[in-house]
Amino acid sequence: MSHPSAPVALVADDDEFFRLALTAILTRIGFSEVIETGSFDAALDQLAQRGPAVTLALFDLAMPGMDGPASLSAVRECFPAVKVAVVSASSTRARILEALEVGVHGYVPKGLGAHELSRAIGTILDGQVFVPAVLATPEAGPGRPAESRAAPSRGLDGRGPDLTPRQRDVLALLVEGKSNKEIARDLNLGEGTVKVHMAALLRSLGVQNRAAAAVAGARLLAG
Repeated sequence: MSHPSAPVALVADDDEFFRLALTAILTRIGFSEVIETGSFDAALDQLAQRGPAVTLALFDLAMPGMDGPASLSAVRECFPAVKVAVVSASSTRARILEALEVGVHGYVPKGLGAHELSRAIGTILDGQVFVPAVLATPEAGPGRPAESRAAPSRGLDGRGPDLTPRQRDVLALLVEGKSNKEIARDLNLGEGTVKVHMAALLRSLGVQNRAAAAVAGARLLAG
Protein backbone atom coordinates (compact mmCIF):
# COMPACT_ATOMS: atom_id res chain seq x y z
CA MET A 1 0.00 0.00 0.00
CA SER A 2 1.46 3.35 -0.97
CA HIS A 3 0.95 6.47 1.13
CA PRO A 4 2.45 9.42 -0.75
CA SER A 5 1.28 11.79 1.99
CA ALA A 6 3.52 10.01 4.50
CA PRO A 7 7.04 10.19 3.02
CA VAL A 8 9.06 10.04 6.24
CA ALA A 9 8.82 7.60 9.15
CA LEU A 10 10.75 7.27 12.39
CA VAL A 11 11.69 3.92 13.96
CA ALA A 12 12.96 4.13 17.56
CA ASP A 13 14.21 0.78 18.86
CA ASP A 14 17.52 -0.34 20.35
CA ASP A 15 17.30 -3.65 18.46
CA GLU A 16 19.26 -2.90 15.29
CA PHE A 17 18.03 -5.96 13.42
CA PHE A 18 14.39 -5.18 14.14
CA ARG A 19 14.94 -1.58 13.03
CA LEU A 20 16.32 -2.86 9.73
CA ALA A 21 13.33 -5.17 9.28
CA LEU A 22 10.86 -2.36 9.97
CA THR A 23 12.74 -0.01 7.66
CA ALA A 24 12.46 -2.56 4.84
CA ILE A 25 8.71 -2.90 5.41
CA LEU A 26 8.15 0.86 5.59
CA THR A 27 10.16 1.43 2.42
CA ARG A 28 8.18 -1.26 0.63
CA ILE A 29 4.82 0.32 1.52
CA GLY A 30 5.80 3.73 0.23
CA PHE A 31 7.97 5.74 2.63
CA SER A 32 10.74 7.64 0.89
CA GLU A 33 12.83 7.92 4.07
CA VAL A 34 13.00 6.05 7.37
CA ILE A 35 14.88 7.64 10.27
CA GLU A 36 16.35 5.08 12.67
CA THR A 37 17.28 5.77 16.30
CA GLY A 38 18.27 3.51 19.17
CA SER A 39 17.15 5.63 22.13
CA PHE A 40 14.20 7.76 23.17
CA ASP A 41 16.28 10.96 23.41
CA ALA A 42 17.64 10.48 19.90
CA ALA A 43 14.08 9.95 18.64
CA LEU A 44 12.95 13.19 20.28
CA ASP A 45 15.85 15.08 18.70
CA GLN A 46 14.84 13.79 15.28
CA LEU A 47 11.18 14.68 15.81
CA ALA A 48 12.16 18.17 16.93
CA GLN A 49 14.31 18.63 13.82
CA ARG A 50 12.15 16.85 11.26
CA GLY A 51 8.73 16.99 12.94
CA PRO A 52 6.73 18.50 10.05
CA ALA A 53 8.03 15.85 7.65
CA VAL A 54 7.53 12.83 9.93
CA THR A 55 4.03 11.39 9.80
CA LEU A 56 4.60 8.02 11.48
CA ALA A 57 6.74 7.24 14.55
CA LEU A 58 7.13 3.69 15.85
CA PHE A 59 8.47 3.28 19.39
CA ASP A 60 9.74 0.29 21.34
CA LEU A 61 8.81 0.51 25.03
CA ALA A 62 12.03 -1.01 26.38
CA MET A 63 14.76 1.11 24.77
CA PRO A 64 17.09 3.47 26.69
CA GLY A 65 15.41 6.63 27.95
CA MET A 66 11.86 5.33 27.50
CA ASP A 67 9.52 5.60 30.48
CA GLY A 68 6.75 3.49 28.97
CA PRO A 69 3.42 4.84 27.75
CA ALA A 70 3.80 8.03 29.82
CA SER A 71 6.65 9.08 27.52
CA LEU A 72 4.47 8.49 24.47
CA SER A 73 1.73 10.64 25.96
CA ALA A 74 4.21 13.52 25.99
CA VAL A 75 5.17 12.80 22.37
CA ARG A 76 1.50 12.88 21.35
CA GLU A 77 1.06 16.19 23.16
CA CYS A 78 4.12 17.84 21.60
CA PHE A 79 3.80 16.37 18.09
CA PRO A 80 0.03 16.00 17.52
CA ALA A 81 0.34 15.64 13.73
CA VAL A 82 2.52 12.52 14.00
CA LYS A 83 0.87 9.11 14.12
CA VAL A 84 2.54 7.43 17.11
CA ALA A 85 2.45 3.67 17.60
CA VAL A 86 4.09 1.09 19.84
CA VAL A 87 6.00 -1.85 18.40
CA SER A 88 6.79 -4.05 21.37
CA ALA A 89 7.74 -7.57 22.42
CA SER A 90 5.34 -7.22 25.36
CA SER A 91 1.75 -8.15 24.56
CA THR A 92 0.07 -8.24 27.97
CA ARG A 93 -3.44 -6.79 28.13
CA ALA A 94 -2.48 -4.29 30.83
CA ARG A 95 0.47 -2.95 28.84
CA ILE A 96 -1.55 -2.65 25.65
CA LEU A 97 -4.44 -0.87 27.37
CA GLU A 98 -2.05 1.47 29.18
CA ALA A 99 -0.54 2.50 25.84
CA LEU A 100 -3.90 2.89 24.09
CA GLU A 101 -5.20 5.04 26.95
CA VAL A 102 -2.53 7.69 26.33
CA GLY A 103 -3.69 8.06 22.74
CA VAL A 104 -1.26 6.07 20.60
CA HIS A 105 -2.53 5.10 17.17
CA GLY A 106 -1.74 1.43 17.55
CA TYR A 107 0.03 -1.30 19.50
CA VAL A 108 1.86 -3.71 17.21
CA PRO A 109 3.36 -6.90 18.72
CA LYS A 110 6.85 -7.69 17.46
CA GLY A 111 5.84 -11.32 17.07
CA LEU A 112 3.76 -10.56 13.98
CA GLY A 113 5.06 -11.74 10.62
CA ALA A 114 6.18 -9.31 7.93
CA HIS A 115 2.83 -9.41 6.11
CA GLU A 116 0.88 -8.81 9.33
CA LEU A 117 3.24 -5.98 10.32
CA SER A 118 2.60 -4.35 6.94
CA ARG A 119 -1.16 -4.64 7.41
CA ALA A 120 -0.95 -3.22 10.94
CA ILE A 121 1.06 -0.21 9.76
CA GLY A 122 -1.33 0.27 6.84
CA THR A 123 -4.25 0.32 9.27
CA ILE A 124 -2.56 3.09 11.28
CA LEU A 125 -1.72 5.11 8.16
CA ASP A 126 -5.35 4.85 7.05
CA GLY A 127 -6.38 6.70 10.21
CA GLN A 128 -7.53 3.74 12.29
CA VAL A 129 -6.17 2.48 15.60
CA PHE A 130 -4.52 -0.93 15.34
CA VAL A 131 -5.38 -3.17 18.29
CA PRO A 132 -3.77 -6.63 18.57
CA ALA A 133 -5.96 -9.71 18.64
CA VAL A 134 -4.99 -10.52 22.23
CA LEU A 135 -7.46 -7.88 23.43
CA ALA A 136 -10.27 -9.93 21.93
CA THR A 137 -9.56 -12.81 24.31
CA PRO A 138 -11.87 -13.12 27.33
CA GLU A 139 -11.01 -11.38 30.57
CA ALA A 140 -9.97 -13.55 33.50
CA GLY A 141 -13.05 -15.12 35.03
CA PRO A 142 -13.87 -16.73 38.38
CA GLY A 143 -11.13 -19.04 39.56
CA ARG A 144 -8.53 -17.38 37.35
CA PRO A 145 -6.34 -14.51 38.54
CA ALA A 146 -7.16 -11.29 36.74
CA GLU A 147 -4.28 -9.36 35.27
CA SER A 148 -3.95 -6.20 37.26
CA ARG A 149 -4.04 -2.86 35.52
CA ALA A 150 -0.80 -0.95 35.68
CA ALA A 151 -0.72 1.55 38.51
CA PRO A 152 1.12 4.84 38.19
CA SER A 153 4.84 4.19 38.32
CA ARG A 154 6.33 4.75 41.76
CA GLY A 155 9.89 4.79 43.01
CA LEU A 156 11.35 1.97 45.03
CA ASP A 157 10.61 3.88 48.22
CA GLY A 158 6.96 4.31 47.17
CA ARG A 159 7.13 8.07 47.68
CA GLY A 160 7.34 9.37 44.15
CA PRO A 161 7.29 8.56 40.45
CA ASP A 162 9.99 6.31 39.05
CA LEU A 163 11.64 8.80 36.68
CA THR A 164 14.24 7.95 34.08
CA PRO A 165 17.79 9.28 34.65
CA ARG A 166 17.28 11.88 31.90
CA GLN A 167 14.01 13.05 33.44
CA ARG A 168 15.78 13.45 36.78
CA ASP A 169 18.46 15.54 35.07
CA VAL A 170 15.81 17.79 33.53
CA LEU A 171 13.91 18.01 36.82
CA ALA A 172 17.02 18.98 38.78
CA LEU A 173 17.71 21.87 36.41
CA LEU A 174 14.06 22.91 36.47
CA VAL A 175 14.25 23.08 40.27
CA GLU A 176 17.24 25.41 39.81
CA GLY A 177 14.94 27.73 37.87
CA LYS A 178 16.41 27.14 34.42
CA SER A 179 14.44 27.58 31.21
CA ASN A 180 14.01 24.89 28.56
CA LYS A 181 16.69 26.62 26.48
CA GLU A 182 19.14 26.62 29.39
CA ILE A 183 18.35 22.99 30.24
CA ALA A 184 18.90 22.00 26.61
CA ARG A 185 22.28 23.75 26.62
CA ASP A 186 23.40 22.22 29.92
CA LEU A 187 22.39 18.68 28.92
CA ASN A 188 23.45 19.02 25.28
CA LEU A 189 19.93 18.24 24.08
CA GLY A 190 17.64 19.82 21.54
CA GLU A 191 15.12 22.26 22.98
CA GLY A 192 12.33 20.17 21.46
CA THR A 193 13.66 17.13 23.31
CA VAL A 194 13.56 19.02 26.60
CA LYS A 195 10.00 20.11 25.84
CA VAL A 196 8.87 16.48 25.55
CA HIS A 197 10.70 15.47 28.73
CA MET A 198 9.04 18.40 30.51
CA ALA A 199 5.60 17.30 29.35
CA ALA A 200 6.34 13.77 30.58
CA LEU A 201 7.49 15.14 33.94
CA LEU A 202 4.29 17.15 34.42
CA ARG A 203 2.27 14.03 33.76
CA SER A 204 4.42 11.79 35.99
CA LEU A 205 4.36 14.29 38.86
CA GLY A 206 0.62 14.90 38.47
CA VAL A 207 0.97 18.67 38.14
CA GLN A 208 -0.23 21.23 35.59
CA ASN A 209 2.64 23.68 35.22
CA ARG A 210 6.39 24.22 35.59
CA ALA A 211 6.12 26.02 38.92
CA ALA A 212 4.23 23.13 40.51
CA ALA A 213 6.69 20.68 38.94
CA ALA A 214 9.60 22.60 40.47
CA VAL A 215 8.01 22.43 43.92
CA ALA A 216 7.23 18.72 43.58
CA GLY A 217 10.69 18.11 42.14
CA ALA A 218 12.43 19.85 45.02
CA ARG A 219 10.62 17.58 47.48
CA LEU A 220 11.30 14.47 45.41
CA LEU A 221 15.00 15.15 44.88
CA ALA A 222 15.49 16.14 48.51
CA GLY A 223 14.08 12.79 49.61
